[in-house]
This record gives sequence, structure tokens and C-alpha cells, in this order.
Amino acid sequence: MHIAYTLSPFFGRLEENRSVAETHTILGGKVHVYKRPNSTYWQCATYLASKNRRTSTKEESLSKAKEIAEDWYLQLRGKIHSGEIKTEKTFKEASEQYLREYEVITQGERNKVYVEGQHRRSTLHLVPFFGHMGLSEITAGTVQEYRMQRLEKAVAKRGKPPARNTMHQEIVTLRQTLKTALRHGWLDRLPDLSEPYRASGKISHRAWFSPDEYKQLYEATRKRAQHPLNARYKWESEQLHDYVLFMANTGLRPDEANRLQFRDVTIVEDDGSQETILEIEVRRKRGVGYCKSTTGAVRPFERLKERNAAKMKAEGKEPLPTNPIFPKTHRELFNTILEEEHLKKDREGLPRTAYSLRHTYICLRLMEGADIYQIAKNCRTSVEMIEKYYASHIKTSLDAAAINIRKKKPAKKSEAGKRPETED
Repeated sequence: MHIAYTLSPFFGRLEENRSVAETHTILGGKVHVYKRPNSTYWQCATYLASKNRRTSTKEESLSKAKEIAEDWYLQLRGKIHSGEIKTEKTFKEASEQYLREYEVITQGERNKVYVEGQHRRSTLHLVPFFGHMGLSEITAGTVQEYRMQRLEKAVAKRGKPPARNTMHQEIVTLRQTLKTALRHGWLDRLPDLSEPYRASGKISHRAWFSPDEYKQLYEATRKRAQHPLNARYKWESEQLHDYVLFMANTGLRPDEANRLQFRDVTIVEDDGSQETILEIEVRRKRGVGYCKSTTGAVRPFERLKERNAAKMKAEGKEPLPTNPIFPKTHRELFNTILEEEHLKKDREGLPRTAYSLRHTYICLRLMEGADIYQIAKNCRTSVEMIEKYYASHIKTSLDAAAINIRKKKPAKKSEAGKRPETED
């Protein structure tokens, strides 16, 4: 006789529309022993620790199958009590959920490299350490154990600990994974993830060019533009020279400059300063920002426009407003000149890149007394960032008149009882 059998919600549920040839219950209905059609072996099933569990007894005899099913159930219950089988979501499951959500929800909003970094940090470091743990087992102590293991492994492998920022990014990924578990109700609270025993790290300034170093740089690029080592590199050398001047007089980020088109830049007469400057529409993923250059960016922009138009016509193409101002990067030539001029690293050993031209713009404006709030708006950043990474090491931000002020000393009182001398 074939009967359709479905386990109750307390003991699990067989797949829909699947009939069994025969079924029996043991241990007071906690375990079901059943045989499917076209199978000679008995199987057993139970609902334990909020999960359906099934296995095959590999036995054709019912009596032996019941004995195996009973042993199997008792072993399962013992493993659950000892913690070998998790009755809650593990960190690995939470990590898989977090990475799936993060990739879908932030699609097009976060940098692809950063998203890949989240996957890498989870797969290579976090899951191997926390993956088997239940979410409630992750405490401030286990997080500290993770930090110690990462440090010991890195020192043993490379001879130095992981960079502070590397560890910070891994803890950020850990926190976001646990927050995902919190949102889904798999965790009731977040553990303390703060780093003990250590004060806040040193805040180093951003690599920039001092006024003398900046002059040395643009004189070197000008010389290379006028006398390139090879005549076929003349266009690239001239482009680099104007790139340096343009970037140091606008404060644009390198990626913003790479996306810049000729239609985004307008030469205007500024009403406030009565100077000719550039008004730039800076297009980013988060919308459009605006930038006003110094007068030093006008002539380089005009040369860039003329030079790119001439090249387009020589190639038989029509110059368009949608053409990029900088159709190619000049990283290799820029680094070559930095090395030749011994400007590749600042005195702190920080490497200089094209980004250093933005830092130079900000520092030079601060040295000239520009308002820090206006600089922040013009550079599409915050006052806090400028105060943290730029203003702290600019000597002109200190007012010597205010520092060296002296209070007037009060006049000494005449001796008690002594009358001042008077003329007879």
C-alpha cells in the first residue's frame, strides 16, 4: 500500500508530492523511519534544533534501521548540546548574505575595486577565522584573538605587521557583516569592536610640493616640453607641462580631470576678484560640483584646447566640445621627471603622485590666507578634512602676533608711608 506522508512542522517535512511505501515512528514520534518507492534502504528523519535533518540508514532490515536511526538521533542531540552542531546562523552564512546584498544594493554607487576588496577581505581573512562560529560566539575577545592571529601570521610571513589601514578595513567589513545579521534578526546586539591598548594613530599630512619644489617641478616640465628627449614625444611633454599647471591651479582630483570635457570649462571674468579665471563643472557619480580656478590655469587651458584641436584635425577628425581635455594619462613621464628632480618623495618618505598637485593647490591657498571654508567648497571636501590633513602643518596658519602678545605689566606701587618728593 502506498500512502502519502508529510512530517508535521515539529518533525520536518518531506518534499511535496513524494510518496513513501512505508513509515514508522520511534522514540515517541521524534524520529521517523520510512522507505521511498524504488528504494531498498530505509531512511530516517527528524526535526531538531529548528532544522529538518535526514539520512539513509543503509539497511534493508527494518529492525536494524530503527537501531541505526535511534543511534543517529542520539548522536545528533549530543553534538548539539556540545556545540559541535550550531543551532544558530554561522558567521559564514551571514558573510554570504552580506556580500550578496552589498553587491546588489550598491551596484553603480560604489567603486568596483572597493566591492571586490570586501569580497577579498571576507574570503581570505574573516571567514577562515570566524566562519565556523555561531554569531553569538563572536565577542570582543574573539575579535581581539583575530587581531593577534593576523599580526602573528603577517610577521611570520613578511616580517612586518599588517598596515593600520588594512586592519581597519577588515574590521569595517566585519562590522558590516554583523550589522547584516542584526537586521535579519540573527543577532541581538553588536559586540565591542574597538581596538584596546592603543591610542589613535598618527595623522600624517598629505604629500605636496612646497612653493620652491613646485617651481622646480614646473620649470622641469617646461624644459622637457621645449626640449623633449625625442621629437615624437613633444606632444606628450607639452601636455604634461600644462597638466601640472592646470591641476595645481584648480585643485581637481586626477579622476575628475580625466573625466573633464571642453564643454565643462568656461573662461570668465570674475566679478569679485576682477580676474580672468576658469569656471569648471566637475561631474562625479554623486552629481555635479563646481570649481573656480586661479588665473594661472587660464593660459594652460587655452594651450590644451589649441593643441588638442590641432591634433584632431591632423588625424582628420573634427574637434568637439565633448572631447576630453586630457585624452591620455602621463603617469610614466610625470614619475620620470619626479625621479630626475629628486621630488618623488617628500621629507617624510611619502610618495608624490598626480594627487599631490591637488594637495599643493590647497596648501598654497592656505598659505596665501584664503578662507578655509571657501577652499573646502571649491575642492568638494570638508573643512574637517582640510584641518586634519593640510592646515595642521602650514606655518602661516599660526598667527605670531597672537602668539607673542604680551600683557602690560602694572606700575609698581610706591613704598607704604613714603610720600613722593616735591619741589620746594
